[in-house]
Amino acid sequence: MADLVYPPVVVTLKTLWKYLGLQFDFSGDENLPKNGGAVLAMNHIGYLDFALIGTAALPVNRYVRFMAKKEIFDHKIAGPLMRGMHHISVDRSSGSASFVAALRALRSGEIVGIFPEGTISRSFEISHMKTGAVRLAMGAGVPIIPTAVWGSQRIYTKKIKPDFKRSKHPIHVKFGAPFHVDKSMDVEAAEVELRRRMIDLLHEVQRSYPHPHQGQWWAPVRLGGTAPTPEQVQLEWEAHQREKEQK
Repeated sequence: MADLVYPPVVVTLKTLWKYLGLQFDFSGDENLPKNGGAVLAMNHIGYLDFALIGTAALPVNRYVRFMAKKEIFDHKIAGPLMRGMHHISVDRSSGSASFVAALRALRSGEIVGIFPEGTISRSFEISHMKTGAVRLAMGAGVPIIPTAVWGSQRIYTKKIKPDFKRSKHPIHVKFGAPFHVDKSMDVEAAEVELRRRMIDLLHEVQRSYPHPHQGQWWAPVRLGGTAPTPEQVQLEWEAHQREKEQK
């Protein structure tokens, strides 16, 4: 497919990264296929994750087609850009169309990026995951590449004021070893294995991070940070759901 929008967006993003003074540590790009389809299964800790992970894939000359919520595509500015870069709209009320679109992209040799958690994890841990990444890989006959990003939450994440000052935050992105699934495997078991691999990869990236996590709002409790625990996030979500039902 023709990519007329992606290249200038990449130039704009690189200019933004330079302005912010971000310190990149990208690794594992040898695990990305030079040709053919693959599913990137990524953790989700901030609003810039997709752009940073997409930047990390550029050295192997691959553009990632990200699956993103429909609301972004409805935006008058972001929408045309997302469509122009051939990203995939996800309507959470009816996901079949987005699944078919992603399957078609994979079978045509594209790399498709998906956040299996479905939303930003405010605990900065890998939360409950859906089986979409596994089902797409099985359906298209392509590998899953577990992917971990760390540091992006310090710039722009949920319920925290964005920090777009020049701050030289370290940003780490690591592409893990390909995880091959096939239609003979149990979907739930494959999802459990994928989650284990994603957790191991995230912990590896966190261990190599140059800034201490102790006492930081952007770090999980497990590392001595002050982010909400997964249990606290779950309780907040349940309270929010009850409030919605009452309304």
